[in-house]
Order: sequence, then structure tokens, then C-alpha cells
Amino acid sequence: MDHPKLWRWVALIGFFGTMAILLLWITWISPPRSPKSIALAIALIPMLAPLRGILHGKNYTHSWASFLSLPYFAYGVDALIHKAENNWLGLVLMASSLLWFFGCIYFARYNRVINQTSDSASKKES
Repeated sequence: MDHPKLWRWVALIGFFGTMAILLLWITWISPPRSPKSIALAIALIPMLAPLRGILHGKNYTHSWASFLSLPYFAYGVDALIHKAENNWLGLVLMASSLLWFFGCIYFARYNRVINQTSDSASKKES
């Protein structure tokens, strides 16, 4: 498997893993005292912005979506440290957001290199 495909799968697994753990955390495992709908909106609506570009493998979307994973990583660190009853959820959220981050960064990097080499090869032929 070549590098862009591998890192795209890592990004997809991390993205949907982060989405799934947040959904399960808020609705079933440890629901908040506030309305669930507000907590779900705050947690998941920002993840809808890069969804189409990540699914279609857009380089630019992967580049900026990697930075969207960082607040989820920070929330996982906070949960790991401060929420004793659910600290394992923080660890899972940290792991999935790191997969999302590194998958997006390396997919954009390797995909850009491949696109640049194919563009320069096509320019030489014409």
C-alpha cells in the first residue's frame, strides 16, 4: 500500500473514531447534566465542516482539518487527568484524535509530493 492511501485510512479511522467516541460518551457512557443535544452540538458540529473534503480525499481539507483535531486531544487530556471515573475515555479520545491529526498531516504531505511529481512529469512531456 502506498503512503497516501495508508495515511488517508489512518485519518479516516481517527476522524470517525473521534466522532464515535464523542457520540457514545455524551449519549450513553457518561451523559452530561446539561441537555444532551447541546453537548452533542458543541462536540460534533465542528466535525461536520471537513467531512466532505476528508471523504473525497482533498489535500487542502486534510491540511486544515488536522488542526481541528487538537481541541479534541486537549479535551481527552483534560478528561484523563480530571475525570477519575472515565479517564479511559480520555485516553481513547486522545488516541483517536492523534490518529486523525497525523493521518491528515501525512496524507497531505505525501499526496502533495505525488501530485507535484506527476504535474512536473506531464509538463515535461508537453
